[in-house]
Amino acid sequence: MATISWHKGCVKLIDQTQLPQKLEYIHCRDVKTLWQAIRRLSVRGAPALGVAAALGVLLGIKSFPGNDRKRFVWHVDKISTYLATSRPTAVNLFNVLARMKQVIRCYPEASVTQLKSLLRKEALAIGKEDRRRCRQMGSWGARLVRSGSRLMTVCNAGALATVDYGTALGVMYTAKRQGKKFAVYACETRPLLQGARLTTWELLKAKIDTTLICDNMAATLMRQGKIDAVFTGADRIAANGDTANKIGTYNLAVLARHHQIPFYVVAPESSFDLSIATGQEIPIEERNREEVLGFGGRLTAPQQVKVYNPAFDVTDHALITAIVTEKGIIRPPFKRNIQKTFRD
Repeated sequence: MATISWHKGCVKLIDQTQLPQKLEYIHCRDVKTLWQAIRRLSVRGAPALGVAAALGVLLGIKSFPGNDRKRFVWHVDKISTYLATSRPTAVNLFNVLARMKQVIRCYPEASVTQLKSLLRKEALAIGKEDRRRCRQMGSWGARLVRSGSRLMTVCNAGALATVDYGTALGVMYTAKRQGKKFAVYACETRPLLQGARLTTWELLKAKIDTTLICDNMAATLMRQGKIDAVFTGADRIAANGDTANKIGTYNLAVLARHHQIPFYVVAPESSFDLSIATGQEIPIEERNREEVLGFGGRLTAPQQVKVYNPAFDVTDHALITAIVTEKGIIRPPFKRNIQKTFRD
């Protein structure tokens, strides 16, 4: 099923805050509603956020009146700036907004009506590209999965984080289709439990052997020799291979290195930010303290306690075994090989 789509003039998306109890859809008919859906994580995952940004531009222009091109360009810039404030870390969102604005620059003589059509075509193409890229990454990444493997993942890098297939989980779906037998340990991913609520829901639907663990159980499993590889997604990858992903990913990378376990990142080209040299330049979103103080409306800590709630952490490139992209598997030295992969 599609996580996000353009449906009868609105953005239709799965409300991921309701999973796994209920499968419900939100129909966003204006940009503000979509912005709010992104902010509260009804739609999340770097590739899905990129598609959401493209469709958000369509929402913003569908009722633009008249044929004043200059005013239309200003309007698109305003929409893009607003959407860019929703979440700061996933570079896919910013890359896609830049791509949509580039359409306007490529057609300096086009009328407003023509630009609306061109932007719609571009947005829908971005969604189709995501489907194709996820399957290409799955094909490359499945080569890293052996029958009998026990894999670990964190957060949700599956169909719910993309249009309909997944990055890290897409590797697992492809490996299963190839007839490989393996098991997956899903870290719950505090504080919002994307691993517990979303990843296990997806994997069980795909009939993949899945075990849910608390985040702080990962080290014990590795020490017991029960993990053969770790697969994660990415929200932004710097030019040197440093990778931002859901908070807790860095923990797993350090543990994997200590226990000599391969650590793989799976992400499309749109998740790379070659304008920054290292992960130190990646902006890290800090979210509401209420997410840590409790869950499901129930307090699990004193209301007055100080809270630190970064949504992401950065894994040093030296801890990453390889990065799986739609163009192949990138291995160290990352700075050189990332440039070569995307230049070619």
